[in-house]
Amino acid sequence: MNDLLPDHSPAWQYLERQLRSLVDRYDYREIRTPIVEQTGLFARSIGEATDVVEKEMYTFDDRNGESLTLRPENTASVVRAALEHGLLHNQTQRLWYMGPMFRYERPQKGRYRQFHQIGIEAYGMTGPDIDAEIILLSARLWRQLGMAEHVTLELNSLGTPQARADYRQALVDYFETHRDVLDEDSERRLASNPLRILDSKNPAMAEMLDAAPRLMDHLDDESRDHFERLKATLDAAGIGYRINPRLVRGLDYYSRTVFEWTTTALGSQGTVCGGGRYDGLVEQLGGKPVPAVGFAIGLERLMLLLETLELIPEQAKGGADAYLLAMGDDAERQALMVGERLRDALPDLRLQVHCGGGSFKSQMRRADRSGAALALILGEDEIRDGTLTLKPLRGDGEQETLDIDTTVTRLRSAIDADTRD
Repeated sequence: MNDLLPDHSPAWQYLERQLRSLVDRYDYREIRTPIVEQTGLFARSIGEATDVVEKEMYTFDDRNGESLTLRPENTASVVRAALEHGLLHNQTQRLWYMGPMFRYERPQKGRYRQFHQIGIEAYGMTGPDIDAEIILLSARLWRQLGMAEHVTLELNSLGTPQARADYRQALVDYFETHRDVLDEDSERRLASNPLRILDSKNPAMAEMLDAAPRLMDHLDDESRDHFERLKATLDAAGIGYRINPRLVRGLDYYSRTVFEWTTTALGSQGTVCGGGRYDGLVEQLGGKPVPAVGFAIGLERLMLLLETLELIPEQAKGGADAYLLAMGDDAERQALMVGERLRDALPDLRLQVHCGGGSFKSQMRRADRSGAALALILGEDEIRDGTLTLKPLRGDGEQETLDIDTTVTRLRSAIDADTRD
């Protein structure tokens, strides 16, 4: 687990603002669930035979002996909350969430045991149009962040549970004839979750996996039509994609559309966003059947990609716009009030007022370290004349002394210029 320090939090705030503005534009509504749930919720939804439940969950007994778990993902929690509060009864819902998840797994580049996700979930709609909408939403995010040319959309269809069951058996029969090639993880998954073998990145298995039966050849007609209509919508919207027959989800409640956005900019760990349909999950957790589709994005991975591609704007890297120095006892007494007056006039102004005394030289050092573009100097002359002295800390501008109203105008212009950049 890692700390997010003040130097890095402005970039996170920038990313979170981008995400919030995007979901607002599509009228998805936020849902917030507890980070602790009953362990059985995840055992039922994710599956007891999965790596997440067997190896990766943070599970403990509370004082009443009840088994609780820090959420390893949030879709099960959203469904639990929606069922408890009647959000799915004869209704459609477009929901989103953002927050921390927890998995005990080997840390690697861009992955932590406490990590953060944003998720988009839509309930109650069966057609491929809602599948297309959430893919279009994700595509807009990449454009909004300036990284559209660095990600690739991969698509597949899992068909109905029955079609997938038939395919699962075909896979097992195939893998049984190639047991000598399977690694230890794949041997274990052969009985419990053979579709996940297709996810293996083991190069020794690549040729065997490429020749494995393809799910697309086992699709039912309705699922095939659903997939063709989805592709037609994406084609009409100008969204490029690649069909990946090895793209699967290992859980039984998934059906039909699955997709990932991938990148080559982060090495082998290239998935930035993953999603698909999970029409069977609501029923699996005790509700009546409700179609559902969504995706999740790991924010640490997305932030790493933005940093790697140098796509974080300068104004999103934090720092004050101005630093107010107070020279002398009278100035120290009035500096905070002057700062409040400036903040009243300029709600977007990031202003630090010097506290703690010190010489002019030491205060200027603090001003420079703040990252501010301007130092505002308040001394005896400025108090007498109702002025402030503006000293540029960056660039070649000239020092000047202005009345307060003109200072406000000058600061407003500086803020607007910074926003345009």
